[in-house]
Amino acid sequence: MNLLALTLFLPLLGWLLLAFSRGRLSENTSALIGVGSIGLAAASAAWVIAAFLGNPPADGAYSLTLWQWMSVEGLAPSFTLYLDGLSVTMLGVVTGVGFLIHLFASWYMRGEEGYSRFFAYTNLFIFSMLLLVLGDNLLVLFFGWEGVGLCSYLLIGFYYKHVPNGNAALKAFIVTRVGDVFLMIGLFLLFLNLGTLNIQELMVLAPQRYVAGDTWLWLATLMLLGGAVGKSAQLPLQTWLADAMAGPTPVSALIHAATMVTAGVYLIARTHGLFLLTPEILELVGIVGGVTLVLAGFAALVQTDIKRILAYSTMSQIGYMFLALGVGAWDAAIFHLMTHAFFKALLFLASGAVIHACHHEQNIFRMGGLWKKLPLAYASFVVGGAALAALPLLTAGFYSKDEILWEAFASGHNELLYAGLLGAFLTSIYTFRLIFIAFHGEQKTEAHAGHGIAHNLPLLVLIVLSTFIGAWITPPLAGVLPESAGHAGGEAKHSLELLSGLIAVSGIVVAALLFLGQRRVASAVAQSTPGRLLSALWFAAWGFDWLYDKLFVRPYLALCHLLRRDPIDRSIGLIPLLARGGNAALVHSENGQVRWYAASIAGGAVLVLAAILFLS
Repeated sequence: MNLLALTLFLPLLGWLLLAFSRGRLSENTSALIGVGSIGLAAASAAWVIAAFLGNPPADGAYSLTLWQWMSVEGLAPSFTLYLDGLSVTMLGVVTGVGFLIHLFASWYMRGEEGYSRFFAYTNLFIFSMLLLVLGDNLLVLFFGWEGVGLCSYLLIGFYYKHVPNGNAALKAFIVTRVGDVFLMIGLFLLFLNLGTLNIQELMVLAPQRYVAGDTWLWLATLMLLGGAVGKSAQLPLQTWLADAMAGPTPVSALIHAATMVTAGVYLIARTHGLFLLTPEILELVGIVGGVTLVLAGFAALVQTDIKRILAYSTMSQIGYMFLALGVGAWDAAIFHLMTHAFFKALLFLASGAVIHACHHEQNIFRMGGLWKKLPLAYASFVVGGAALAALPLLTAGFYSKDEILWEAFASGHNELLYAGLLGAFLTSIYTFRLIFIAFHGEQKTEAHAGHGIAHNLPLLVLIVLSTFIGAWITPPLAGVLPESAGHAGGEAKHSLELLSGLIAVSGIVVAALLFLGQRRVASAVAQSTPGRLLSALWFAAWGFDWLYDKLFVRPYLALCHLLRRDPIDRSIGLIPLLARGGNAALVHSENGQVRWYAASIAGGAVLVLAAILFLS
């Protein structure tokens, strides 16, 4: 198990080598270090996972203490790596999918300025995410949490010479920092009331010291949820995710599949014992997920940028995971997290292949007819899109999403079930709208297919994992997360599976009717008055950016304008101004004239006598 530490520090070593090379390394050397460090980390993680599953620890978990950090007034956190079924699952996803993305990036980023800088950032990204999922206490987790936030800022703004990219990176950084402040408050409250931030100790102490619904615990879990919605792009802090598409496409794959947006899901699952004691907040988790998945689904219906469509689909799929957490379907949430990593990485890498082949064109309406020119990218989109739409029996997404829908039904959360079914219908439509418009119809741009093992291998591996074969990988969560209510099934479960399968297929049929051929019906609907209004509303993602601009940005700018001369600073400046004025007055009074001095004495005496008479 000492290889666990190696798994963590190999990406850190890669970052150090690349960061201190100051761009002097060749592209081949940079790729060898950047991809090789993650590849070795993935191999080391595979060995650790195999050892863990082959010879599981007696208590179901393994701890490796690296060093004691500090000991101050009862706070004695250590850098300890904690490996159980949940962190094993996350370890495999982060290193395995992360390696495939790095390998593809070595092809995609060739010839780009800052090639070694790119891999330095992505190596640090993987290290931060591994620190987040392996840390045994919330303070170490928070270090990794902030690390992925920093790396997302650096990678989204990778093309820093373009102002919109820098603005998108700043937006992501600021919005996620809002969530991070909530998380910090939650950590303060937990330490204040329980005296520790060790996760396993918190799970033991919380039921002993709190009764269900305790106000302090209620507030602490609400703050944890605030941190989770920031990182995982859920309402109301979801606005950064679509703009994050300004970064290179492999960055989008890394953020959406292997790191960053899954952090909030992991946080809630890891601290599930606290949320079980606050059922109102757990209910809120499910509501946030259900509302987000529907709103994001409508937004994806009208987008024209291939990456923004996938971004809103990520927002929607993370909503499914929050919905699962909210209904107590803990294992289903993590199972969907894993399968989503497979097919979403596939879709983003395939979109990168399409964008690269089409000379960096991202508007799907300027593509068309690409299936003959880009057969591997087309196959990737068909398989990945089918998994995203949860096509029955054949795809990994079907098994994980249907588990969520069933457990929402079994737990009695019918409103969330309806939201999940509506989201499934929307997902099928927008996914195959993208495929039909970009790959079928009239060809509108020249395209040149990519080639080479770095291009082909990640896509082929992810194609396989996005089918039912990927669903065979069962996360080892028994004994780590609570059993959910919906494991028993029978005829009712099969009926729900049939219904959700029919909904997915019907969505594909609707997409085919609307977006294959001449698209007359789709054009007529889009040109109608209600169609234009809804399209504008959904294209703007329900106007949250406009609303936040009015509520927060404009008042902040107005306050800055009001304080541009800093009245506080000016008021403090009155003190030396009065001192100088008093000094000038006293200097003028010392004029050497005896009559002035005698008059001053007489006047002073009169004032003193008047004061005595007035006060007596």
